[in-house]
Order: sequence, then structure tokens, then C-alpha cells
Amino acid sequence: MQEVISYIQKAVLEISNALKFPDTSYSQNQNFTGDTQLKFDVLSDGIITKTLSQCSSIKAIISEEKDEILTLNERANFIVAYDPLDGSSLMDVNFAIGSIFAIYEEKASAKNLRAALYSMYGARLELVICKDQPKLYRLNANNEFIFIKDLKMNKKGKINATGGTQKFWEEKHAKFIKSLFDEGYRLRYSGAMVSDINQILLKGGGIFSYPATQDAPNGKLRAFFEVFPLAFIIEKAGGKTTNGKNHSLLELEFDKIHATTPCFFGSEYEISKLLKAYNE
Repeated sequence: MQEVISYIQKAVLEISNALKFPDTSYSQNQNFTGDTQLKFDVLSDGIITKTLSQCSSIKAIISEEKDEILTLNERANFIVAYDPLDGSSLMDVNFAIGSIFAIYEEKASAKNLRAALYSMYGARLELVICKDQPKLYRLNANNEFIFIKDLKMNKKGKINATGGTQKFWEEKHAKFIKSLFDEGYRLRYSGAMVSDINQILLKGGGIFSYPATQDAPNGKLRAFFEVFPLAFIIEKAGGKTTNGKNHSLLELEFDKIHATTPCFFGSEYEISKLLKAYNE
């Protein structure tokens, strides 16, 4: 699996270099879920496809920007699912964005998830790699990723990152979010899931939520290349996840590669509070 991770690092470096002078305009194309693709979405997907295609250990790749699974090597063991550029719609305002990767063995399912990674393209290029414990790496002046620290969640945080259009929230979710603000939680929501999860991890706690809404009853975020890898990282850091009913997002199973789900990621306190609010 280390070979797979090394190729992901190469792709991340190439995307980071391309971001120095990006084309932030929209293409004429839409992805599977109907989002109009930025030209840089397409470019990033191409960089990752080209790079991972050179790795003999990868059986297939699944991308947010591709309609179907792309088979590379039937005899290999690993399937890599990825969001090539999470938060790309924020490029025009120069917010931090990132890439998300999940490494599955033999079959794409949460129970076969063996490692997860994400990169952050911001003031610094950082990479979080998680097999047993999330580890933060930072690119140094020699173009090498150096280890910074292990990432661990506290039992309780102070950050509230909540997505979805508020007028479409269910009443129970609106009440839950208000209760967090009543406790003094701070709103920290950028519109890029990977950036918001990264802040919660580095600050040591809080909650990220994207609930079921009237306009997206099955949630909006995609299981295989957004929800599962970030849930894997949060839980390995000592945090909790849920879809509002269960006790881990990693319990979920889907057949369709672009399946979505309501999702909540956070410290033990916030997720316990949410489950109580959702299931009273």
C-alpha cells in the first residue's frame, strides 16, 4: 500500500504546482451528479488518473468526475476513490481547497477501507495520511513531505461547521444547531468539506454536519470518495461519525459509486448530543 500512497503524493505535488497559475473558469461539461465542472476539476482529475495509472498495485480508480469505475490492472489489489479537488468552486475567492483519497482493498466498501488521505492546498501544502492514526505532513523547502504530528480529537470542541441551505433544514436539525450556538460554539464553515474537517482535526474537536434536507433528502456528500475516507480519519483520530441514526458512517453500504448520505463528523460530545436530538 505504501507504493499507492507514494503515487498519490506525486499527484498532489503536481496539482499543487498547477494551482500556482490556475484557470478558474468553468468548462462546458457536467459531472455525474450534475455539477458544472471547472476546467481545473478536469485538469486535476487528469493529473490523478495519469499518475495513478502508473502504479502497478492499483486495480481501479473511482473519481467524482468520472461516471464509471476505471479499471487499470485486474491482478492488482487496491481501488482508489478520490475527489480530485474538493471545494473547487471556492478557487475564485482563493480559499483553501484539497484532494481526498480512499484506498480500498479488492472492493470499494467501507469495511474494505485500508487507508485514507487528504491534501490541503493553502498557505502551505499539507498532507494527512491515515492507516492506523492520522499523521500530518508538510512540504518543506526541499520538496519533501516531513512529518509534523499525530492528529487526535478531544472529547469536546468549540467549532460548528454546518452545511446545507438553512431554509431546507428539518426542525430537529435547526434546533440542534441553535443549541450549539447557545453553548458558545463558533461558526466555521467554508463550503469546502475537506477544509472544514481539517480545521476540526487540527483544532482538536467540534462538529461538521451536512444533514438530509428538503432539496437533498439523501444528503449531498458522496460516500466513496468524500464521506468514507474522512469518516475513517476522524474515527482513527478518536472522533465519532453518524448519519443521524447509526453509530458510524463506516457501517453504511452502497451499490452505486456516486451514492450520497447525510453525514456528521465530530468529537464524542457533539455526536452524542446530535444523536440524542435526532432520536428523541
